[in-house]
Amino acid sequence: MDIARTVSNPDGTPEMADAARTPAEPTVIKREDYRPFGWLIPEIALDFQLGLEKTRVSAKLTVQRNAKADRTDMLRLNGDGLTPLEVVVDGEVVNSWSMDGEDLMVPLVSDSHLVEIVTEIDPSSNTQLMGLYASNGMLCTQCEAEGFRRITFFPDRPDVLSTYRVRMTGPKDQFPVLLSNGNPGASGENDDGTHWAEWHDPWPKPSYLFALVAGDLVANTDTFTTMSGREVTLNIYVREGDLERTGHAMESLKKSMQWDEEVFGREYDLDIFNIVAVSDFNMGAMENKGLNVFNTKYVLADPDTATDGDFDGVEGVIAHEYFHNWSGNRVTCRDWFQLSLKEGFTVLRDQLFSQDMGSEPVKRIEDVRVLRGIQFPEDSGPLAHPIRPDSYREISNFYTATVYNKGAEVIRMMRTMAGEEAFRKGCDLYFERHDGEAATCEDFVKAIEDGAGLDLTQFRRWYSQAGTPQVSVRMEHDGDAVTLHLKQEVPSTPGQPDKQPMPIPLKLALFDKANGSHRGEELVVLDKEEASVTFTDFADKPVLSLNRGFTAPVSIRQEVSGEDLVFLAAHDDDPFARYEAMQELVVTHLKQACAGELDDDARDAGRKAIGDALAAVLADDTLDDLMRGELLILPTQTYLMEQMEAADPGVIHAERQGLRGWLGKQLEADFIALHGRASDMPYSLDAEARGARKVKTQALIYLAEANPALASKMGAGQYDAADNMTDRQGALMVLAGLQTPERTHKLLDYYNRYKDNALVVDKWFAIQAQSLHPHAIEHVKALADHPQFTLKNPNRVRSLYMAFAANPHAFHAADGEGYRMIADLILELDPINPQTAARFVSPFGRWRRIESGRSALMREQLERIAAAGNLSRDTHEQVIRSLG
Repeated sequence: MDIARTVSNPDGTPEMADAARTPAEPTVIKREDYRPFGWLIPEIALDFQLGLEKTRVSAKLTVQRNAKADRTDMLRLNGDGLTPLEVVVDGEVVNSWSMDGEDLMVPLVSDSHLVEIVTEIDPSSNTQLMGLYASNGMLCTQCEAEGFRRITFFPDRPDVLSTYRVRMTGPKDQFPVLLSNGNPGASGENDDGTHWAEWHDPWPKPSYLFALVAGDLVANTDTFTTMSGREVTLNIYVREGDLERTGHAMESLKKSMQWDEEVFGREYDLDIFNIVAVSDFNMGAMENKGLNVFNTKYVLADPDTATDGDFDGVEGVIAHEYFHNWSGNRVTCRDWFQLSLKEGFTVLRDQLFSQDMGSEPVKRIEDVRVLRGIQFPEDSGPLAHPIRPDSYREISNFYTATVYNKGAEVIRMMRTMAGEEAFRKGCDLYFERHDGEAATCEDFVKAIEDGAGLDLTQFRRWYSQAGTPQVSVRMEHDGDAVTLHLKQEVPSTPGQPDKQPMPIPLKLALFDKANGSHRGEELVVLDKEEASVTFTDFADKPVLSLNRGFTAPVSIRQEVSGEDLVFLAAHDDDPFARYEAMQELVVTHLKQACAGELDDDARDAGRKAIGDALAAVLADDTLDDLMRGELLILPTQTYLMEQMEAADPGVIHAERQGLRGWLGKQLEADFIALHGRASDMPYSLDAEARGARKVKTQALIYLAEANPALASKMGAGQYDAADNMTDRQGALMVLAGLQTPERTHKLLDYYNRYKDNALVVDKWFAIQAQSLHPHAIEHVKALADHPQFTLKNPNRVRSLYMAFAANPHAFHAADGEGYRMIADLILELDPINPQTAARFVSPFGRWRRIESGRSALMREQLERIAAAGNLSRDTHEQVIRSLG
């Protein structure tokens, strides 16, 4: 499953219905308490009588006693908001069943039984969007993590694997398309205007991978021939008006299938692969076996309505869900503590795919920016947890950047240490050993260990320890010897005060400053608390390029002169290291400026060094514009805040914008020339044209701070001339932060042009919510009353309020109004969609790292939320953990 994916902004900033209400202290579930389920369910047959307001579900479970589990004569079937209408055991109606909370308890005495259960649900009232729910006249499901129990009673846990047979009956005029997992079987029509369809999935799967879709849909259909010569039918189902925007998604799917065969040797295993785009969806997409359900955001794309980032997002999420067919479906999780087994591995696979489809260094920079902008703060706050947690109260709260993004980095480190060929051997061994099983993170590590010939005993600590390791580096030059003194520290995190050293693979190079070259790249693995490494034959002190390619998800503490950073920013042959040097040059200067450590001369000197480096980037003909665009992006305010013990968001904002304005003024002619050159590039999706669009908007961002009148004129011109959404949105993003007439005119034009396109209207809300305009808070309040805003659609909620919460300039307003606004939202949204509401709590968790005035205001809002009665499990857990 893809959580609502974070795509960097152009400036680099990464009804009250059936929400289940729970006691104030939900049960803590511990990994150490895992026991196999007492019964196997090798087969399940489901019969759905479909309706938007009433759907009847008949489930037939083939039940067998599990010889590997403790013996029990009671079958516990999980439920959520269900009441059984009928329970039948071996053909006889029974009344001996009972309810234990939400769960159905059925006594069984023999070793095998056929259990039949009838339930009835109302999809139209399911605002949680978990289980079976209605979305704009169609029916669809979302069952990960525990949604299947909202459809019928079942052991809703990932280690119970079953083959599914599904029959659906419903009004043909309302639901002309009936889809489920696996391969299609028989179908037909009834005399009463209904029709039916049967589906069979031959591959055993857990209930969280079940899917059903019924609606009035049309399909973009194609085929793919697998490496063994089988022809697979591919369908992307959407509403009729959206069909022409599915071409990129289809091409992305075919590329994903071919890449997975070539790089990981994984072949698709059904006769058909279906994708359905749904407008109401809590996540980015879901990998249900053979029937992926997607948020429309990650399916629909054309040049007029989708940015380059949107095209990348579609390609990456299509790949992610397809890759789950093996890393998640054929081999699934034993329990939810192993979530990173499928998600971390699959994120790495989609990252490697995207690198191969586009620019490897740019993709790496983008991935690290997301990691630092979301996961690093998570790792250093009250919600910190290992990639394999030890306990949870509500599993939906562990669909986090730590499990996904850090999980991917941990597996990437194994790949770095093993080498690509040996890592592939380990992956092959993993799939061979555990195909058709519910596995653990340990199973994966053991397979890599055996296949690659590595000793990963100590490396396993990455799975159990939270926190971002901090590596201190000191370089000593004596005679012709260079010694690197390395030290690691893993900070204490909630529940883990003491940490042990972890293996940290660091790629490095030592540059000769005179000729701008190095002898070659070295891989050093720091596996102790402290270690020293010596290199010889260096008559002059070299310049160190460390953690090249970001080989380890760590923070580096190193004293590097501004002169050396400028050198690396201009000469490092590793694109990521070059980007890193530019970022560090800016971070060092802004940290000192924010701390009041710079007098006027020092400030000017620091700005000049950055300006010189930036000028070199603008003038470097060896750079392509995609990479040039990355080097132009200043460190985000969120990342800067993470570098300080008690950050003052107001001061950081002022210093960052002041630097941007100074650079824009000093390099105004260069930025104008860059914008002009890039504007001459015709639209296409190739790298050169994408790079031109990227630097064009970056030039506007600098000019907007230095010369607002000029930027407003140029931005309006870019908007009017745009023949694609990337240019149009880039211009509007800059204009939205300015106090000029062009701002109002273009925002109005944009809305009127796209008001019937939900995804583009989402962009319109987000552009204003994340803007640098001094009245952004007032704008968000007004937008909340807009006729097109609703709390019932997660995309719309995220487009306004998540964009605002990720806007430090506005969210951290000194009077606390931003905090009050998001707290109000959480309290209003929680009864409607607790899973979405809970995701708004994490920005408050940084209250300990903010200056005292704002810190008190943030904690006050957390306490106000906590004091509200009847909070959902999702939100309650996040608030209590954030308060610590």
